[in-house]
Amino acid sequence: MTMPFYVAPEQIMKDRAEYAQKGISRGRSLIATNCGDGILIAAENPSKTLHKISEIYDRIAFAGVGKYNEFDQLRVAGVRHADIRGYTYSRDDVDGRSLANLYAQYLGQVFTHEMKPLEVEILVAELGNHGRPNELYHISYDGTVADEDRMVVLGGEAETLRERAEPLYHDAWTIDEALVAVIDALSGEERLLSPEELEVAVLKENGKRRVFKRISNEELVPFIDIVKEGRVTKGGSAEVEDNV
Repeated sequence: MTMPFYVAPEQIMKDRAEYAQKGISRGRSLIATNCGDGILIAAENPSKTLHKISEIYDRIAFAGVGKYNEFDQLRVAGVRHADIRGYTYSRDDVDGRSLANLYAQYLGQVFTHEMKPLEVEILVAELGNHGRPNELYHISYDGTVADEDRMVVLGGEAETLRERAEPLYHDAWTIDEALVAVIDALSGEERLLSPEELEVAVLKENGKRRVFKRISNEELVPFIDIVKEGRVTKGGSAEVEDNV
């Protein structure tokens, strides 16, 4: 009788983690940050139909990096969960924390028990109200969930992008200031992303129930011009009207 090969559990987990990380690293990165007037989420994404950033519910947004079909399935499941919970109980009972925990449990289950882990990292962002702070939840491929109060960076170049963007962060910065810094960080030192290569959305109070808004290519042009001007003048600053 042939004996099966024995592989240590630690090695199995290590191999699965490396497999997932390789898949995620092939995707383009994403940055989300808290601002004084809302939440900004921006990603490098040349496609205008395959969105990496989407609305889940009234005050909740979803973003993902890695394998598109896998994180889009998670997005759809999150929308269904939020709709059912809001219909069954109350719209106020739908919150980012419970959604993040649901994603974490599912990703952890797949990572531990399935042959192939999901090659994704996802973000759940909720705009606070009635004195509640904004919430940013980063969920990894293995189900690890972390709540951030400043900035979340997803993707294969996460450490590099964080080093570029985080030093510019301050508690009172506006969405406009953050957008300039985030575009500069996503572009890197050797290039400057065009509006067509960016996907940007904000969660910002607007007097309505739904606060999610996508930023169009035309609205991005002034911010890219500021980044370009700052590079030409070696760090010079400029201001832009609040039009996000």
